[in-house]
Amino acid sequence: MNNKWNPASWRDKPVLQVPSYPDQDALAQAEERIGEWPPLVFAGEARALRQSLAEVCEGRAFLLQGGDCAESFAEHGADNIRDFFRVFLQMSIVLTFGASKPVVKVGRIAGQFAKPRSSDNETQGNLTLPSYRGDIINGIEFNAASRVPDPERLKMAYRQSAATLNLLRAFAQGGYANLENVHQWMLGFVKGSPQAARYEEVAERISDSMALMRAIGITAENNPRLRETPFYTSHEALLLGYEQALTRTDSTTGDWYATSGHMVWIGDRTRQPDHAHVEFCRGINNPIGLKCGPSLDPAELVRLTEILNPENVPGRITLIARFGHTKVEQYLPKLIRAIEQAGRKVIWSCDPMHGNTISANGYKTRPFHQVLTEVERFFAVHHAEGTHPGGIHVEMTGKDVTECTGGAHAIREEDLSDRYHTHCDPRLNADQAVELSFKVAELLKNGRETEPENQVVNG
Repeated sequence: MNNKWNPASWRDKPVLQVPSYPDQDALAQAEERIGEWPPLVFAGEARALRQSLAEVCEGRAFLLQGGDCAESFAEHGADNIRDFFRVFLQMSIVLTFGASKPVVKVGRIAGQFAKPRSSDNETQGNLTLPSYRGDIINGIEFNAASRVPDPERLKMAYRQSAATLNLLRAFAQGGYANLENVHQWMLGFVKGSPQAARYEEVAERISDSMALMRAIGITAENNPRLRETPFYTSHEALLLGYEQALTRTDSTTGDWYATSGHMVWIGDRTRQPDHAHVEFCRGINNPIGLKCGPSLDPAELVRLTEILNPENVPGRITLIARFGHTKVEQYLPKLIRAIEQAGRKVIWSCDPMHGNTISANGYKTRPFHQVLTEVERFFAVHHAEGTHPGGIHVEMTGKDVTECTGGAHAIREEDLSDRYHTHCDPRLNADQAVELSFKVAELLKNGRETEPENQVVNG
C-alpha cells in the first residue's frame, strides 16, 4: 500500500456502499461548504478517548458503546436525547460495579446517520426503488422523489449532530449525570422489573458504596467526578465525502483527525484492506473500530490491524465481533489466536445485535435471549483463550419501543407492531438495555472471581 495519505486519497481506491448522487456538482458544493464549518468534536477529546481505551486494552476498564441503529431527522428532540443518555448512564453504573473498573462511555449518536445495505434496490409490490441508506443520504418514504440521494441532507445531518452534541455536553457536565440521580433511576428500574430479585444484590452494593462515600464526606457537591462524566460519540465512517469534509489538522500536533465524531468504525461490508474506507481511516488519528463477522479471515484481520495501527498503539483499534449466537464459538477463537500470535494490541468488544436479526410477523426483530446468549459465549471464549472481553456494542434506545422480542417484560412477536419506530434495524428498549447491563455485570463479576490471584489480564 502506498504510504502517502491525505484526506482525499481514498478517492483513488475502490469504494463500496457509497450512493450515486445524480447531481455531482451539488454534492461537491455541499461537501465544500461543510468543510468550511467548525469541527463537531476536537482532537484533544479524541486523544482523551484513545487514552481511556488504552486502559480498556490493558484490562483496566470496560467499554460501553451503544445507541441508535440509524439516527433520523424526524425523531430528533431533546426528550429522545435525554432518555437515551439516562439509560446509558444506568447501564454504565451497573457495569462499573460489576467490573470494579471504570466504564468508558461511547454513544452511537450525533453522527450515526448512514447505513450500509445488502442490496442497492428495494422492491415493494411491482415498484423497485433505490434502498434507504439513512437520513443523511435519502428518505425512508417509499417513493421515487424521497429515495433520490440529496446532498442537502449532509448539511442537515451536520446541524443535527451539532445540536445533539451541545445537549449531550450539557447533560454530561451540567449535573444531570450526578451519580445520585443515576442510582435513583436504576433503583426505579429494579423495583419495577419482574425479575427484581436478580438485580437486588448489585443495587444493594451500589447503595452501600454510596452511603460509605457520603459518610466520609465524598459527595457530588465537593467532588466534580460524582456529578460529571466523560461522554464520547461514534458512528460508522461510511459516507466518506462527508468524513473528508470534516477531517482537519490538529493545530497542536499537526496530526489529522476526523472531527465528525470522537471514534469511527469500519463496517463488515467495507473492511477490504485495499479499498477506500480502510484507506481513509488509516490516516486519521481517532480511535478506530472494525466490525468482525464470520467472513473475516484471521490473516486478513491481522493485516488490517497492521494497516490501521502500524505502531501498535493501545486504544487505537477496537475489534467489534458480530457473529450471531450460534457462530461465536466457531469463528471468534480463530481471530483471537491470530491477533495474540501477532502481538497486536486491540480491544475485543461484542456486538450481539447484528448477527441475531430475524423476521417475525413482517418485522425485523432480534430475540433478546439470543442477544444474551451471544454475550455469554463471547465472554466464555475469551476466558477460555485467556484474553480480555473488553466491551459491548449495542443498538438501543431510551424509549419504550417494541422492536426486540423477549426480556423481563416478555415482548411477544405479536407485540412488535405496538411501538415499532426504528428507521432501520430493531433496537433494545430502555428496560432490555438495562437488563443486558445486569447480565454483563454478572459475567464481569464471575470473570474477576475466577481469575488466578495476582494475574494481570492482557497486561
